[in-house]
Amino acid sequence: MESTEARSTCPPARRRGDGPVARGDLACHQQGAQAQGQALVFIDESGFYPLPSVVRTYAPMGQTPILREWCTREHLSAISAMSPEGQRYFHCQNSTLNSEDVIAFLEHLLREVPGRMVLIWDGSPIHRSHLIREFLANGAAPRLHLERLPAYAPELNPGEGLWQQLKGVELRNVCCFNISHLRVELRDAVKRVRRKPRIIQSFFRGAKL
Repeated sequence: MESTEARSTCPPARRRGDGPVARGDLACHQQGAQAQGQALVFIDESGFYPLPSVVRTYAPMGQTPILREWCTREHLSAISAMSPEGQRYFHCQNSTLNSEDVIAFLEHLLREVPGRMVLIWDGSPIHRSHLIREFLANGAAPRLHLERLPAYAPELNPGEGLWQQLKGVELRNVCCFNISHLRVELRDAVKRVRRKPRIIQSFFRGAKL
């Protein structure tokens, strides 16, 4: 049961089709989820290409570093889930993510995370499809409460911090020969971040959550 105090300090829950949450609402949802023993999870997607993320680096004087890239449109699609406590779940695949892939990821979260969850994500079409609605109607709704971020507000999504860390730090100046090579490099990069829960928590501080 929800406490009277929690109801008095937070805005009422929105039904499907209502507007997205704002920063103040996010903080309120975070406090409410913690008070009720619910897990707060942010979900986001991104793509990774064999092309290097070029950043400034060191080299002997007069010897400009040369990165030989593999020009291709092939890429890996990734989806992540993060909690303010530093927990992180990650999946990548060769094909573009769709609603069925998102549902498979949510089913994985339901197996891994006990109790109820408040999931916060953006308004991507793969998050708003009839397949997602059917998934909730067929038994997932009692454990999953979905909230949508405002449009064009990446600064509210701590998932953006993860992508910046992976692409701009862990994989900086890494040139991959093919998708298989990229998958190995990405897997190792994710493992490095996983061993640093404070970095994941810093993404939430960066989003002021």
